[in-house]
Amino acid sequence: MGVSIHPTAIVDKGASIGNGSRVWHWVHICAGAKIGEDCSFGQNVFVGNDVVIGNNVKVQNNVSIYDAVILEDDVFCGPSMVFTNVVNPRSAVSRKSEYRRTRVGRGASIGANATIVCGHDIGEHAFIGAGAVVTSNVPPYALMMGVPARRVAWMCRCGTRLPGRGPFVSCEACGARYEASEKACTSVA
Repeated sequence: MGVSIHPTAIVDKGASIGNGSRVWHWVHICAGAKIGEDCSFGQNVFVGNDVVIGNNVKVQNNVSIYDAVILEDDVFCGPSMVFTNVVNPRSAVSRKSEYRRTRVGRGASIGANATIVCGHDIGEHAFIGAGAVVTSNVPPYALMMGVPARRVAWMCRCGTRLPGRGPFVSCEACGARYEASEKACTSVA
């Protein structure tokens, strides 16, 4: 199946890109990046050296994935969303030894123009609304909105907002069941 790389893209020697991945116009993938299978990188995406990306990750146009970011399988990064890697950047002060790791859990979605401040984990199947600014850890299945981002609801793994409050709720779209409280949401087998 191979990897599809547009002629305008720059993929530095040493980058690892899995089969079936597509690298579009004006993308730059640095030498140390590790990318899984069946990923897609839209126009003008940057992927740093110390970045690990799982399988089936979709990165839309104008996203920079800086060093110290981990994207697990099935993550969606909306257009122009932003990752940071330093909490207190200054041009005149080198802080490369102070990068804080950010992990985005399996199946999470990050909306257009959202900002993820470094050093936080985004739980599996969480949903970060467009324009939200994440400044703390995000629990699995949380729907986060606003500046700073706050949890406003729980989301099903299919991407549908879950109805009402727990202790048990079912997705109206796919029927998946969850146990939900103010602090946590877990899938019920």
